[in-house]
Order: sequence, then C-alpha cells, then structure tokens
Amino acid sequence: MPAVAGRGSRRRTIAEMNMVPFIDVMLVLLIIFMVSAPLITPGVVDLPTVGKSKQQPPHVIEVVIAKDETLKLRFDNKDDGTATMKNLKDRVLTLQDGDERSPVVISADRAVKYEVVVKVMDTLQRAGVQRVGLAVKTTGV
Repeated sequence: MPAVAGRGSRRRTIAEMNMVPFIDVMLVLLIIFMVSAPLITPGVVDLPTVGKSKQQPPHVIEVVIAKDETLKLRFDNKDDGTATMKNLKDRVLTLQDGDERSPVVISADRAVKYEVVVKVMDTLQRAGVQRVGLAVKTTGV
C-alpha cells in the first residue's frame, strides 16, 4: 500500500521504492555465499607429464629439424644423412624396414616454426607410420 502524505484536506501518494525487502534479500544471499564459499573445492588440473618407458624400443628413428628447417635423420643415435620433405617418407619407410610399429621421434630446435613440425608429422602419418612422437627436453627440478 503506498504511503500517504497529508497536507490539510488534500491527500497525495509518495512514489518511492521500499528498499527494506531488497536489503533483506541481499543480506541473505551474502550469508549463503559466505557459508558455501569454503565448501567449494578448487578445480585441480592434471597436466600431462613425461614418463619413462620400462622397455626401450629396439630401433628408434629420429627426425631432427634444425634452425634453418633442414631435416636430418638419425637411426639408433647414429647420423643417417639429410632428407627433404619430398623424400622423407621414402627414407623413413626404408629405415623402418617393414616394421610399421618402429617409433619415429621428431625433435626440433626451439627457433623452428611449429608449422614445419606439423608438416613433418603430417607427412609421416600419411606415409603410414603408426608411432610418431615429439621429443621433449626435460629440465632437472
């Protein structure tokens, strides 16, 4: 019911908002949030880690991408010459010697554009190489 102000014989309504219910609702919400905030557990993000395999593969082919985007092949930690994007597929399949499960590891210099790494990975996957991985440099913690 609106408030009524009287001035003599004339009555006039005062149009102002009643703030008491609004303040009551806000205080109740504040108390609810203050009570429930400590009960909320923060989300934990499980980042992937680099694990060590228990068994080393018999043969590892490594494609090394240098700063100038040239490709070098290493087979069992021995240099096997350079390669181009055109002959990379044939060279890797020759080194695999019919074993599609033989892993191929790509290691690149940090100055190399990621686009080049993706092109090498795409070329290997289109060639039918099943196990393609990226080498990571771990730092002692």
